[in-house]
Amino acid sequence: MIRLLLLLLLFIGACSPKVQPVDPRPAWLSGQLNEPRYYTGVGHSVKDGTNNYIQAARKSALDDLVSQIKVTVSSTSVLSTSEFNRRDFQERYEQIIQTTVADELEEFEQAGVYEDERNYWVYYRLSKERYREIKEAQKRNAVALATDFFQKARQAEENMELLQAIGFYFQALRSVEKYLAEAIPVQMNGRDFLLANESYASIKSLLENIQVDLDPAAMSINRRVNQNGQAVIASVTVKNSQQPLHRCTLAAAFEKGQGEVFPNYITDQAGQAKILINKITSREQEQTVVVRLNLDAISGSSSSPIYSMIASTLRTPSAQTILTVERPVIYLVSNERSLGSVRNSQQISNRYKNLLTSAGFEFTGNPGAADLMMEVSTDSERGSVSGSIFITFLSGTVKVTDSRSNKVIYSATFDRLKGYGLDYERSSQDSYNKALEVVEREQFPNLLNNVLQ
Repeated sequence: MIRLLLLLLLFIGACSPKVQPVDPRPAWLSGQLNEPRYYTGVGHSVKDGTNNYIQAARKSALDDLVSQIKVTVSSTSVLSTSEFNRRDFQERYEQIIQTTVADELEEFEQAGVYEDERNYWVYYRLSKERYREIKEAQKRNAVALATDFFQKARQAEENMELLQAIGFYFQALRSVEKYLAEAIPVQMNGRDFLLANESYASIKSLLENIQVDLDPAAMSINRRVNQNGQAVIASVTVKNSQQPLHRCTLAAAFEKGQGEVFPNYITDQAGQAKILINKITSREQEQTVVVRLNLDAISGSSSSPIYSMIASTLRTPSAQTILTVERPVIYLVSNERSLGSVRNSQQISNRYKNLLTSAGFEFTGNPGAADLMMEVSTDSERGSVSGSIFITFLSGTVKVTDSRSNKVIYSATFDRLKGYGLDYERSSQDSYNKALEVVEREQFPNLLNNVLQ
């Protein structure tokens, strides 16, 4: 009977339908998402033991979610005006906004997590309706702030406070920079207009009414700039009234060539500033210094990448002075000796001459025509003999004097540089070779810095 019962159970089991295994992986992991009311993002990271895989997956999910929030540039927005290269600027703007969206995203939720031995996934979602409500509230506040800045700008413009007006207009744009792809209509004093477009147009108009001049517009200048008595004066005026613009921030820089010029200035009551050229380091005969309105300082928005993008489309008032650079002229006196006798080859003097010529100096045989007097005096002396090795010591000085003032502007010494050789002559030559290394490595850079001050 028991045997018959077991056979019956086996028969029933064989005839039963097979149960399919349940896939434990959630539907969202295979891309089967049906969430029309949500922005969604799925992130993944591998558990390789070298990273914070949970954090990596969360970032990946957030990036995926943000990629679905698109920026659409309105045909009437400020980014669609003729001043902007539409395609280029729109793409750059969208990239910047996508980055800020990721940083400022609110109220998204973690809707799922799944992991196995090697992988970790996370699922984020964000209500489209709630996102729209948050963005609209933020936009209302931004537009209200921008409108206030715009009103202040208009008032400053009426009071002929041009720089303050430009600053307020920039602040208006900064307040709504996340919404520049949209048309932002406002009404003020019974007039309807687009806030961002009008702010941009006003900045452009005000900048066109500012003029920067440099006196002289061209000048000859010695590379030893402290020998030049003529200064460069920047003047800033309002074109339509010819009134000086005081407390105007300016920026100066070499545009062609290279050197050191004090970068920042504020004009005085006469609308002027003295431009300080401290050093000319380039050998070019013609160089250019440009002075322009410092928009970063006026706008207060220099840290914003969107500001930088907008500012690049504006014609900033500027002027340049062309510098015809004169080479300093040197008269060289050389007295190089070896073991008390005059050397046939004036090695150190020739090395200095080559280096200075390459650096943009000239040499003359007429001391009366020279800007600088250079004196090189060296000699080697016998030292001891160690076995078959002869030792010598090289001492000497290098001195550069200003021919006008007779003031020493550079001096250096060779302090018993030790040379080795199979006889004293070769040992002396070795000490001179070491002196040449000192010239290139230490003395010449210091000399050049002192002379060009």
